[in-house]
Amino acid sequence: MNAVAERAERSAAPAFRRYRVNGRKQESASIVSFELVPADGDAPQPFLAGQFVTLRLPLSPGEKLLRTYSLSGDPADATRWRISVKREPARDDVPAGRGSSYLHEHVQVGDELELAGPSGAFVCGGDTARPVVLMSGGVGLTPLVSMLHRLRAMDGARRVHFIHACENGAVHAFRREVEAVAAAHPNVLAHFCYRQPSVEDRLAGHFHSEGLLTRETLQSLLPLDDYEVYLCGPPAFMQANWRLLRSLGVARERIHYEFFGPATVLEQDIDVPAPVRRIDAAATDTTTVRFSPQGEPVAWDSACASLLEFAEQHGYEPAFSCRIGICNTCVTRLVDGEVAYTETPLEPPAEGTVLLCCAKPSGSVTLALSDDADMFD
Repeated sequence: MNAVAERAERSAAPAFRRYRVNGRKQESASIVSFELVPADGDAPQPFLAGQFVTLRLPLSPGEKLLRTYSLSGDPADATRWRISVKREPARDDVPAGRGSSYLHEHVQVGDELELAGPSGAFVCGGDTARPVVLMSGGVGLTPLVSMLHRLRAMDGARRVHFIHACENGAVHAFRREVEAVAAAHPNVLAHFCYRQPSVEDRLAGHFHSEGLLTRETLQSLLPLDDYEVYLCGPPAFMQANWRLLRSLGVARERIHYEFFGPATVLEQDIDVPAPVRRIDAAATDTTTVRFSPQGEPVAWDSACASLLEFAEQHGYEPAFSCRIGICNTCVTRLVDGEVAYTETPLEPPAEGTVLLCCAKPSGSVTLALSDDADMFD
């Protein structure tokens, strides 16, 4: 973690505060931006490019839903925040996203929302002179747009490559905003890759490459150099482009990333996990963790930072987002045993449940991992 990320974690402001929607803008067919100002008239909390906020949404009189969204605006603007939310439609057996549907359908200018933050250590550092690659897929561009504004204000001589991949122009948010920054700053270079461009996209020249981002495309865009890369997007995009960047010689420590969705092992074909040590829980005092209903008890590894990390090491993919006890995405039923929290949750989970991302077992535990996918909305 770099110095900027460490400051970001220390400066997190988790208390909820009411914000008024001061503006609403349709950025693409699926993404809407909400401009937010404190309802009490004071200035919003300063944030670092790449951080997120947590919304507490009143879905019904008896239910409030926590969701996290990246701040997409310019950190230099001390008067307002901007979040940009993609509406997640229903697909296959997965229902439409509850949080994003609520924001898209019900929240208008003048409404008030409860927000906490900013939080998160996926931030753009200014402690190096290396050129920067901001590489995103889909709605993963939201924190990178904020980083772009920060970089162009911080050092006009620093080379910045903004590389974004999406389906087509209809779903491409912030195209004009990014192009305007690039046009005003010769050292900012933008490249848009459309997987399936429309006829209108071709006629207007809204994209630079077609299909998927390839090794050849990146080689043509990035001169041989030591880059600082910020990577954000859906899991499949993340995994493919992590490997692509590594194959081009970009060091692991130079690739900073944030996931949207379930945990994915970026280099699962490179890092082979150690054999699982299965034990007879009844015949030993060893602390064990059992992931029900199929799992057998396995010995807890005290080197793991959390139960989330432990689950990932054993091949599970629990839902998560913030990894610091802010968003409640990783809430899981605690079948048996007790846990201790290494970070105090922003909103304590219901009795009989646990937040995997900031908990360790206090003795042997049994957890019921859920396949519920409605958290990614």
